[in-house]
Amino acid sequence: MMGNNVFRTLLGAGAILAGLGAAPLAAQTGSGAVPLGDAARGAGLWEQECAACHEMGRGAENGIGPHLNRIFSRRAAGLDDFVYSGSITRMGRDGLRWTYRTLDAYIENPYALVSGTRMSYAGLPDAQDRADLLGYIRQFSDMPEDIPEAEPTARRVEIDLPPEVLAIRGDREWGEYLASECLTCHQRDGAAMGIPSITHWPEDRFVAAMHAYKEGLRPHSVMQNVARRLDNEEIAALAAYFATIDD
Repeated sequence: MMGNNVFRTLLGAGAILAGLGAAPLAAQTGSGAVPLGDAARGAGLWEQECAACHEMGRGAENGIGPHLNRIFSRRAAGLDDFVYSGSITRMGRDGLRWTYRTLDAYIENPYALVSGTRMSYAGLPDAQDRADLLGYIRQFSDMPEDIPEAEPTARRVEIDLPPEVLAIRGDREWGEYLASECLTCHQRDGAAMGIPSITHWPEDRFVAAMHAYKEGLRPHSVMQNVARRLDNEEIAALAAYFATIDD
């Protein structure tokens, strides 16, 4: 059951839609989409809150999370080429679609809307921040014909690795053996209960993240210590295992 705060969020979002004349979210005006918030400010919030895991714009691809091009009106778990958690897949089958109301509630508290979500994100409590963020995200849904001309907002590579490191083919069986230490904290099923999910990460992103911990670019003393004990072959093996953990 949703908490009272999320219920109030849904009601409040309904009031916003009513204030827009109950127009559908895909409606267009002469200057573009019906405004939801300050999209320019939302671009900064996107970089702070979303860009580490999601991509939008020209050439956007699935990564740690699915790309968010055309997210408005999309069925939850609606991309065929991304592996979603069981929880959000079930919600999609049950009819959940991403509208202003549902996105606003999800961004406020992901676990309240989709219990068991794999998205490791505590939520964005400020309503204006959410409105501005959604105003920015919506630009990539309501005007799909403009996406090729939009400034790319893809996730930046956080560490430059030698090509030979990225070319290592990880030994999945060795990775499964090594993963026993990882699974003392991270959930095998991808549930994110205060600790980020690492299942189904693209291998290159997993390798980059581990090397960023190894070099101290990512702050977390436990992960830094773990990464520094692993050599390149071991990191590649873990990446191969967690990318295909359900296979």
